[in-house]
Amino acid sequence: MPKPRHPLRDAGTDRAASRSVPDTPQTRSSAYRLAFLDEDFMCRQELRPVRLQLELLKPEMELDAHGIRSTVVLFGGARVPRPAEKDEAKTPYLAALSRFYDEAREFARLMTLKSNEEPGENVIVTGGGPGVMEAGNRGAADAGGMSIGLNIVLPHEQAPNTFVTPELCFNFHYFAIRKMHFLMRARAVCVFPGGFGTMDELFETLTLIQTGRMQRIPLLLFGEEFWNEILNWEALSRAGTISREDLDLFRFVETAQEAVDLIDAWEPAPPRSEIPGRQDPRL
Repeated sequence: MPKPRHPLRDAGTDRAASRSVPDTPQTRSSAYRLAFLDEDFMCRQELRPVRLQLELLKPEMELDAHGIRSTVVLFGGARVPRPAEKDEAKTPYLAALSRFYDEAREFARLMTLKSNEEPGENVIVTGGGPGVMEAGNRGAADAGGMSIGLNIVLPHEQAPNTFVTPELCFNFHYFAIRKMHFLMRARAVCVFPGGFGTMDELFETLTLIQTGRMQRIPLLLFGEEFWNEILNWEALSRAGTISREDLDLFRFVETAQEAVDLIDAWEPAPPRSEIPGRQDPRL
C-alpha cells in the first residue's frame, strides 16, 4: 500500500489493527466491523451508488498505474470455436465461423507488436472470456505484450481465459460500468461475429457515435457476409429509422491486415454536432 500523504492514521493500519482485537461478543458483532471491511454492509441495496463508483474507480486506477493510455477493443462471440475444435461446434455455420478465431488472434498480434513499440498505446482489451475474446488475448500474448480482460459475473460463471495479463484481469458486477471501461480509452473497436452480447456491445457503440456522445473512431465489422445476413442495414435506412449517413459509421473487413491498415490510415474526426435525418427539437 502506498505511503499516505497526510499525517492522519491510514485505513490500512486500522485494517490490520482490527484483526487483532480481543475476542468478545462486542467485537464479534457485525456492528463493530469497520464499514469498508464489512462485506454484508457493502452489499446492501443502499450502497449501490458506492459499488458503482468503486467499479468505475478500481480498473481506472489500475490501468493508470500500468500506463495504459489507449486501447483497441475486440468484441465477439464466446461460442466461436478454435479452428482445431470446429468439428465439435453445435452447427456447421458456427464451425465455419472458426476462421474468425484466427483472424482475431492475428489482428491482436499485429496490434500488440505496434503497442510494444509505444508502451501503453493500442493495448488489446476483450471481455476476458472464451471464443473471440480468448483469441484476442492470445494474439497479444503471441506478440509478447500485455492485454486486458473485462470479465463479468454470470450465472454460468466462467473463469477468465488464461491469456489475459493477470494484473489487467478485472471482474465486474455492473454491465454498464464494464461497457464504460471498454470505450473510455478506445482508439478502435473491432466486432467479430457473435450473439446477443456482441450485438449489445456493437449497438451501444454505434449509438454513442451516432448521437455525438463519443468521438468517431474506426468501428470495424469482421465478416461482411455474416453481418449482412444477420442484420438488414439497408432496410433500417429505407425505413428512415436511421439515416443513410449512419451506414458510414462502420466498415466491413475480412482480414486482420485489412483492419490494421484501416486503423493506421484513420484520420481523427470530431463527434457529430447533429444527427442526420433527425429534426432539431428546438425548432
